Amino acid sequence: MDSAFERSPEQEALIAEWAPPEVDTGRPHSARIYNYFLGGKSNFPVDREAAEKTLAAVPKARTAAQANRAFLLRAVEHLGRLGIRQFLDIGTGIPVEGRNTHDAAQRIAPDSRVVYVDNDPIVLAHARALLSSHPDGATAYIDADVHDPDAILADAALTETLDLERPLALLLIAILHFLPDEDKPTDILRRLTDRLPSGSYLVISHLTGDFDPVSTTGGVAAYRNAGIPMQVRSRAEVAALVPDGWELLDPGVDPVSHWRPDPGTELPDPVTIGCYGMLARKR
Repeated sequence: MDSAFERSPEQEALIAEWAPPEVDTGRPHSARIYNYFLGGKSNFPVDREAAEKTLAAVPKARTAAQANRAFLLRAVEHLGRLGIRQFLDIGTGIPVEGRNTHDAAQRIAPDSRVVYVDNDPIVLAHARALLSSHPDGATAYIDADVHDPDAILADAALTETLDLERPLALLLIAILHFLPDEDKPTDILRRLTDRLPSGSYLVISHLTGDFDPVSTTGGVAAYRNAGIPMQVRSRAEVAALVPDGWELLDPGVDPVSHWRPDPGTELPDPVTIGCYGMLARKR
């Protein structure tokens, strides 16, 4: 294991004592595994074990996680320049200081309002500590599951922070691949987007095996063996997630590193990323 991520037994004991009582530290969670890939320390031995097994199959997983986070920030800033001031970020994951949805949105427009949604108590604890809004805007956090979109949309924290009569951006970043077909992701998407007004936007990133099917298969197996459902999808399958009444915008479904890259950026080989990104708009 990378020594940068190792902790002493004393440190592990302190973390176990700090963790909210409802956290199952014996079961890996996708948000904490992703935190490990990003170089964070808000994870437990069981998360790191699952992450290392994934890295053994997919050595590019850390690079992909960084590229995915950069895609999120570029997409939010792009939407801010288009005039969007409301963001609903489902599957937030553990915050990364200075590199979250509200940071990017409020750099463009300080009055931007953001609601984060996740179902890991560790995420909630960090969200309360790090997701502090610019005084002209607002942030809120909902402890909820993407499988229950009606509860998300009815939550008081959302309705008090966002105006569902005005266009907003729905962000589903690296979450839909945790919804296999039997979870009916297109139905979940429909229930989430039906309530949104015309002019709203949908941002999705999604893992794929299009570029490196062998290692991706190993990575999916590592997650499933850890008890975390996962299903990667092809470019066509990711595009098919766009609900009826929504228009897929240029440049279409692209590797996240290639989606509206910053000028002068050296683009990596998509094989090292293995993740698509896209933006759609409700007609």
